[in-house]
Amino acid sequence: MGYSPSPTPPPPDPQGAVQPPLPVKMVVAGGFGVGKTTTVGSISEITPLTTEASITSVSAGVDDLAHTPRKTTTTVAMDFGCITIDPTLKLYLFGTPGQDRFKFMWDDLVQGALGALVIVDTRRLDDCYVAVDYFEAKGIPFAIGINAFEGQVTHTLDEVRWALDVDTRVPLFSFDARERGSVRDALLTVLKVALARTTAA
Repeated sequence: MGYSPSPTPPPPDPQGAVQPPLPVKMVVAGGFGVGKTTTVGSISEITPLTTEASITSVSAGVDDLAHTPRKTTTTVAMDFGCITIDPTLKLYLFGTPGQDRFKFMWDDLVQGALGALVIVDTRRLDDCYVAVDYFEAKGIPFAIGINAFEGQVTHTLDEVRWALDVDTRVPLFSFDARERGSVRDALLTVLKVALARTTAA
């Protein structure tokens, strides 16, 4: 399934009527427990749609809870929220499930997405390789946000970039998934990368 960017804005109404904002789809991805649901919930202007299920003793044996001992639920389908950037642009956010067993859903979730925010937990860098490889293979513009758990990251940005082996043109930054302003800045970074790619194309 190929990359399909969002449509171009509709032409101005000759009658001067106010046009609705352009809808833009953006994906929030990453490994299990990195903060995708929190990210969507922190910024959404509507009550976010979540598909959270309780972590059972069976799934706890499959999913690594070593760094998230207080986590009691997990996304089994997607998270959905939206945020109006300005009168001309509205982002629709789709959070992917993090576990490998739900990766079959990704192709449907990313269809039509303009870009993606890949969230990383520096305590578990291995968990984000799949997401980085996925968006590189699909040719979908993305940025990497390091979620600062407990307000800290365990590796420098340069160390993370080296470990992930991503191009220097891919933005990489730290942010706090709990803070609305921090999430806003992260999404705007993705938007800039995506628009730059669209303009160049």
